[in-house]
Amino acid sequence: MTDFIEVYKGVLAPEACRLMIERFEAGGQAQRGSTGSGVDLTLKDSWDVQLDTAPGWADVRQQLNDAMLKGFRQYLRRYAHVALAPLHLKMKLPSGEMQVIDAEALAAMNDEALTGLIGTVFRPGGINIQKYIADQGGYPYWHSEQYPRHDQAEALHRALLWTIYLNEGFDEGETEFLYQQRKIVPRMGSLLIAPGGFTHTHRGNRPKGGDKYIATSWVLYQRAERLFGPAPPR
Repeated sequence: MTDFIEVYKGVLAPEACRLMIERFEAGGQAQRGSTGSGVDLTLKDSWDVQLDTAPGWADVRQQLNDAMLKGFRQYLRRYAHVALAPLHLKMKLPSGEMQVIDAEALAAMNDEALTGLIGTVFRPGGINIQKYIADQGGYPYWHSEQYPRHDQAEALHRALLWTIYLNEGFDEGETEFLYQQRKIVPRMGSLLIAPGGFTHTHRGNRPKGGDKYIATSWVLYQRAERLFGPAPPR
């Protein structure tokens, strides 16, 4: 029985991981990591660079999204209903007829076609590169990625979470999932993808004997006005 937690090895080359860590350390842009409740070191003790707002990181953001896409295509071919369950998707046949896309048809799509479908249904979230200091940092609070807040409505659009581990060589520091009773051991260049809802409540365990670096974000659904057009006037 599946737990919907997938790890894809080697989506990012070791040299690319090392260069990202070097830029993180040299840039002087890291700030205390926050959660949906703000900065609270009892919940999350990290240093973060938000790539969408920090200057000079556009190339890294693209590189990470490209790496994530490699794994996401595989994930979607296995779990097609991430896209199909909430939406009634159709594709145009060579005959001109429109055909409903089912799981088999989605899994059979080539990379180009599937990437097009992904761009129609989903959008990338903001990316953080995070540093957890050895024997100190961590994200010990059990949490999920979807939550309602009037100033953070985007959190309700999060379909999946993802993390790319930028280093290894420390003890513990796993991503631990509560209900699945599963710990994901960080491996440089590996990508973790899992659902963002409460079923996949998780935490980031404290690294021991070495600092831990990750890049992390979400796959979000497109906004309703992008999928269905403007809302009709009331």
